[in-house]
Amino acid sequence: MHADVLKLSELISDADGRGISLGQLALEQEVRLTFNTSDCLRGHMRLQWRVMQEAMEAGLQSPRSSRSGLVGFEGSIMNEWVQDTRGTGAPVLKLAARAMSASCINACMGRIVAAPTAGACGILPAVIACAQEDTGCSEDSCVDALFAAGLIGVVISGHIELAGASGGCQAECGSAAAMAAAAAVQIYGGSPERSGHAAALALKNLLGLVCDPVAGLVEIPCVKRNGFLAVHAWLAAQMALAGMNSAVPADEVFAAMAKIGRSMPEGLRETSTGGLAVTPTGQEIRSKMDIRYSSLD
Repeated sequence: MHADVLKLSELISDADGRGISLGQLALEQEVRLTFNTSDCLRGHMRLQWRVMQEAMEAGLQSPRSSRSGLVGFEGSIMNEWVQDTRGTGAPVLKLAARAMSASCINACMGRIVAAPTAGACGILPAVIACAQEDTGCSEDSCVDALFAAGLIGVVISGHIELAGASGGCQAECGSAAAMAAAAAVQIYGGSPERSGHAAALALKNLLGLVCDPVAGLVEIPCVKRNGFLAVHAWLAAQMALAGMNSAVPADEVFAAMAKIGRSMPEGLRETSTGGLAVTPTGQEIRSKMDIRYSSLD
């Protein structure tokens, strides 16, 4: 780890010492770095939040197939199941539905917010939306939570690029889960320290997660993975809020993720030359896609 890498422990200590949230701390830093006003930055983040909401809603209410035909309806299917089950497990199911919905919109070339990447775009908004629904918090609270999430992402990115090609899916969906868990804790009124534990709990249980997209598309297993890991992030937040700690500090978890990512074989870092991508079914799908796209030339 380079000496100039931001340490979450120091940021948490600063925020706790001053009695402010991680989101407020992040906003202050952005004001200093960009020379924009806090109102301007909050307005920009509010727009990001609304785009996130639109993506989730579009995937639920107006689903469409991706160009490949492999995905597109996962969010709406889960949403229909939420209605059919008449509330049994509804909050968790709705969480997964929202995450997959946004991911489907990405696969269909719709407008999304990379959080931190397009392939992981559904996790953070789904968790924040469910936390808002559960707590009744304001839009401003959601915006503040997005700043907290962004701060976590910035710290992680100091260790490794947030890209499957650099560190596998642990660097994309894993980072998104850490960001979402920390953001949820803030919405529920948890301290910066609790947010740090949530981020660590979320990411350390995803270490080694590979990036092996079938046919080179951000569709399989990406869409369903967004659903799974939104629930994962939610649980990490609840564990932290309950008082559970990560035995390994967040900064060390981030460093471990980076080391693991760099040691991953190339075939497991977004090249589609390993993992699910080279299973018999994965290769069959790739072959069909190659034939389909060549016919369009």
